[in-house]
Amino acid sequence: MTRERPDSATTKVERHRNAKRHKGMKRVRIWVPDPNAPGLKEEAERQAALLRGAPEELEALRFIEAVGWPDD
Repeated sequence: MTRERPDSATTKVERHRNAKRHKGMKRVRIWVPDPNAPGLKEEAERQAALLRGAPEELEALRFIEAVGWPDD
């Protein structure tokens, strides 16, 4: 009597990806800043200071508030 071998991890991942594709989803990879990178905090603070008080900042904040979590 032969036993059926369980699916390999690769097969499970491929089935999962195929199911997502079938539902109209697309896999995307993005690069994001490393929070542990030297100088990242200083650069983020520099960019925030440039934006502070600008009309673009207010527009972005209004958008975030509009689409964010509802108030409790």
